[in-house]
Amino acid sequence: MQCNVPLNHKFDQGNLMKLFQKSSSISSKLPSIKNPMSNHGLKCFQSRLEHVPTSQPEHNYKPNTTLGAQLDAFYRFTRPHTVIGTIIGITSVSLLPIQTMADLSPTFFIGILKGLLPALLMNICVVGLNQLYDIQIDKVNKPDLPLARGDFSVEFGSAIVATFSILSLAKGLAFKSPPVLSAVVIWFLLGSAYSVDLPFLRWKKYPLLAAACILCVRALVINIAFFVHIQKYVLGRPIMFTKASIFGTTFMSFFVAVIALFKDIPDVDGDRHYGIQSFSVQLGQERIFWLCISMLLMAYGSAVVIGVSSQYPLNMMVTVFGHCMLASILWLRARGVDLKNNAALASFYMFIWNLFYAEYFLIPFVR
Repeated sequence: MQCNVPLNHKFDQGNLMKLFQKSSSISSKLPSIKNPMSNHGLKCFQSRLEHVPTSQPEHNYKPNTTLGAQLDAFYRFTRPHTVIGTIIGITSVSLLPIQTMADLSPTFFIGILKGLLPALLMNICVVGLNQLYDIQIDKVNKPDLPLARGDFSVEFGSAIVATFSILSLAKGLAFKSPPVLSAVVIWFLLGSAYSVDLPFLRWKKYPLLAAACILCVRALVINIAFFVHIQKYVLGRPIMFTKASIFGTTFMSFFVAVIALFKDIPDVDGDRHYGIQSFSVQLGQERIFWLCISMLLMAYGSAVVIGVSSQYPLNMMVTVFGHCMLASILWLRARGVDLKNNAALASFYMFIWNLFYAEYFLIPFVR
């Protein structure tokens, strides 16, 4: 049988030879696959697919070097929700030793600043240190962070961390307050143990140790060290823990435990890929989510009971009503969260930080 298909007059013999030579040169560059359906053949084909460049490769990202863009990158580098938590927490704890209006003197406010400045410097140092060792994980979990996105180089991030750690420790020494110096030293040591990838460190890989690091700093160090700083080294009184300080330390221990558990819920993809065995990876997002909600509701219920026992009507009203309102908002918001949506979980995590801020406004009313 003959196939009488006329050739286009423009497609002459010379063009056919060029086409044949070009296809031969291309095929010579491909790996030889005797059986394309064998395992070897499939692996070669998969390997070729994996190396196909995307339309917007990651290495083509060029960071914006304008002053405004760099300031925005530094703002994101500081993890501002933690900075706000430090400011509100230390300010609230510093108010607990106040007994009369006469205590609100210039010396008192200077004392607060002497506690805040080293703490804020160390806060930025520790969150920066975590980013330095989590660049690959953050590319999955938090791609907008400046080191993960390429806005900052590793060298520049390291310089920020080193500078802020030295300044924090230097200020802690200069202000001659043992509680403040102890607080920043413990903060630095636990922050390093949490993040640094060295033998016996990198505690974030172990759920209990990771939670213990966060709880120790946020619940114990801040609530105890800065209370003692104000009471003894600013107001000059003997150390005596008040009802509000004991309540604040206990309540915040529950709250910080929730934050330590919840922060890993939206990050299960990156954590699982890089071998971080968080509770959310081991037990599942939904189970840890509702465990956190239950813990917060129990803490709010305990706060209401303590508020009812207050001898001061105004303090009782603020404590009881405030915690009932926060518990109601938490429950209503939790019921509407899509537990399969990591973006929704991340948004709810920031909502928990807002509840954390709000609690520090209520603690001074526990009398």
